[in-house]
Amino acid sequence: MSVLFSLPPGLTDGIKEGLNKTTWYAETEIDQPMGNSSKGGNIVSTDVYTRLREFMDTLPAGFPATPTGVEIRILKKLFTPEQAELAMKLGREPEEVQEIAVRIGMDEPELARRLEEMAQKGLIFRNRDKDRVSYQACQFLVGVYEFQLNRLDKEFCELFEEYLPHIGTTLMSLQTKQLRVIPVESAVESALAVASYNRIRELVKEQEIISVAPCICRKERGLLGKPCARPPETCLSFGNFARFYIDNQMARPISTDEALKILDQAEEAGLVLNPSNAQQIEWLCCCCTCCCPTLKFVKMMPRPADWVRAYYQAVIDADLCIACGECLERCQMAAIKQEAETAKMIEGRCIGCGLCVATCPVEAISLKPKPDMEAPPESLAETLRKIEIERKALASSR
Repeated sequence: MSVLFSLPPGLTDGIKEGLNKTTWYAETEIDQPMGNSSKGGNIVSTDVYTRLREFMDTLPAGFPATPTGVEIRILKKLFTPEQAELAMKLGREPEEVQEIAVRIGMDEPELARRLEEMAQKGLIFRNRDKDRVSYQACQFLVGVYEFQLNRLDKEFCELFEEYLPHIGTTLMSLQTKQLRVIPVESAVESALAVASYNRIRELVKEQEIISVAPCICRKERGLLGKPCARPPETCLSFGNFARFYIDNQMARPISTDEALKILDQAEEAGLVLNPSNAQQIEWLCCCCTCCCPTLKFVKMMPRPADWVRAYYQAVIDADLCIACGECLERCQMAAIKQEAETAKMIEGRCIGCGLCVATCPVEAISLKPKPDMEAPPESLAETLRKIEIERKALASSR
């Protein structure tokens, strides 16, 4: 059986080179276990936060331990001991309060109150289908962290920045990502045979519930004294995610027309579109390299294209190019270089966002489909299952 998370040739050297350049990388061993180990190799601990860390590490995206214990400090800031105990009793699939109460032997009204309080704090996920409300455990990233939008403070931001290399390095090394790059509409609107999952405006038009929230990455950078000048309110959510954001007063409901205007605004501001990595999108991030941890990381790599899931790459027609330099300013990945009489793509750096295409005054740039690309998973649930399988395979190979 082949290893699902096999990396492209030369990527290991790229990891080392890129991480050596970044200021937030700590030279520590990733995924170092904490707590006391039993003879069978399973971690056993009586500390509620260590047990919660272990529990959250069983969820698809994981929650790795660190030598400094920063992940425990994060959990202590977010959860009370009682909330930590209750979170560990929830399942991965949504359950109604009555089902959970019977399963864990707890008074139903009291359980309902506590679960809703935790959902309001973004510690667990609430599903709402008309009058039916259910709750489930929630992974840290993408999940609990993003749901702290209204609770961010400088201390939490600093803790997250300290923890990011540990959880980020593991997730970035997997073949399946939680997000993918989708081209801006103007870059593919006249192209033939564009898959429906790569037409962002059509995907948005299909949604019944849409919300927009401030970008948590830009908010975090602002709290850390590094404000971003790009539009703050650009994070779109759909369906259950949108309903959760709206119910928790993190986002406001918007019409399809307003969502499409936000896409226009994002393209004008030079933001890279990153939807959830599935054909049925749950969210859409509009990202910049100064704030988005993922883009910031991959830009430091020699070959950013090896680190993201993208279906296109830009090509420049040297016969049409007038070497005006507009595309160099537009590119988020420094993927274009200026030569004497033409601009030229740098091999392995383009992530297929399409921002340079509309910028070119002589239409010398176009997007070319990458060969042999599989369609994204049908749903986010399928994406997370693949991530979990790959993460377990990665852990067992160490």
